[in-house]
Amino acid sequence: MIARFKSSADGKGFTLVELLLAISIMAMLLVALFTFVFSMGEIWGHGSEKRLFEQHVNAVTRHLEAMFRRATLPIGSGALAEPFTVREVRTVSAGTADLLGFNLADGDRLLVWNGPPLPEVQCSLGVEPNRGLMLYWQSVLEIDYATTAPRAVLVSPFVTKLEYFYRDADTGSWHSDSDLQKSSEGHWLVPDSVKLTFAHGGITIERTLMLPARDGSLPLF
Repeated sequence: MIARFKSSADGKGFTLVELLLAISIMAMLLVALFTFVFSMGEIWGHGSEKRLFEQHVNAVTRHLEAMFRRATLPIGSGALAEPFTVREVRTVSAGTADLLGFNLADGDRLLVWNGPPLPEVQCSLGVEPNRGLMLYWQSVLEIDYATTAPRAVLVSPFVTKLEYFYRDADTGSWHSDSDLQKSSEGHWLVPDSVKLTFAHGGITIERTLMLPARDGSLPLF
């Protein structure tokens, strides 16, 4: 015999099967609701993380572009020299490496000094495995400039790759390499642009930065 529960309002009742069915339907609705809420929270969290990552990439890119433009300004005795060069640098963990270098007349806010900052700062960019994009820097006016390795500051822990792009003046074609290139005569070639690869949480973003010429103009591309 199926149990029947009376309703105090009209005397009619519900069977136990009907009540269990109603409870099951409510449980499924609650599970669906919680799944929706948590999935939306997860999507929102991932979206927020992606936006923050993109903001970081944009900030790093803009700052480097500003530093590259400032590097084209005359500085000390090197006023007539090229703004970019390739220099040998003693890095933190990778030993001595040939890196893309440039000079800043008045330093930069990324460069932290123990005392008053000195002008004519030599900077070099490089990527270290498991660390990210590093900026090596040192003022040529420091007393121990010739005997001390440059300081290092982490620009972005998310940069996993630095590529150099060169344009062939004769053919107009472009080619890239993970290492700085030399001419047939053995002289270092300054790239026309660099590409940074940022990676975080399955998201990869690439940004290309053109190296401005001494007069402030950008190379042809």
